[in-house]
Amino acid sequence: MSDIPKDHPRYASLMTRERIVEGVDIGITSQQGLVAQGRGECFDYLVGERTTTSAFFAEKVAVCMLLLAEYPILSVNGNAAALVPESLVELSEMVGAPLEVNLFHRSDERVARIISHLKQKGASEVLGGKGDARLSLDHGRAIVDSDGIYKADVVLVPLEDGDRCQKLVDMGKTVIAIDLNPMSRTSRTASVTIVDNVVRALGNMVGLATELKELTPFEIKNIIKEYDNERTLSEAVREIRDGLDTIIMDSEVRHDPY
Repeated sequence: MSDIPKDHPRYASLMTRERIVEGVDIGITSQQGLVAQGRGECFDYLVGERTTTSAFFAEKVAVCMLLLAEYPILSVNGNAAALVPESLVELSEMVGAPLEVNLFHRSDERVARIISHLKQKGASEVLGGKGDARLSLDHGRAIVDSDGIYKADVVLVPLEDGDRCQKLVDMGKTVIAIDLNPMSRTSRTASVTIVDNVVRALGNMVGLATELKELTPFEIKNIIKEYDNERTLSEAVREIRDGLDTIIMDSEVRHDPY
């Protein structure tokens, strides 16, 4: 990776870009993933590159849903494999949710590379290579494992596209999305939307899982009952608007000649 000084004000963001570029170089991330990363960075900048209050609660609810699920799955695409492989492996073990590789730009070679990459990061088993079931979609994300995403009751889909999210919801699944754009199709379709950077979100969820595993099922269900996705998205939009107001005010102060 590039030699980026740790005191650089955009260090975290620049390192994230470097991990995506490295993912392309080793063949686990598609070039289109670079564009998706840039789009997410725009929204991350507007929320101050931090986990907001609404996002943290959504992360807490998401962990609760994974813990209560009969058969949860963590879906992994190329960007997620490049950015948060260790966190995905750790969360998978903590909540008992297998990892499954699922790609829009799918090839058997790329699936195999991501599976190998996740296993190098500590995963004992990774689904997605079998691809013996299909969702009613016309692209690579349609291909899933029959004993994975196809039969799951709760699916975590970091960095998702809206049409697959809709199909999974239509199949009766609880879908947890991580999407920095609260106005996207994915955000509006998912059961729970985490409006946060995937690196922060997965790190927070690993920490929350340690705490929440100590609760009773009754206590976990009560946390879930408090969640409303429409309210969360409204709060996320407000937080973005507040971030814009702050940026504008700071700019006006710096340029005020008086």
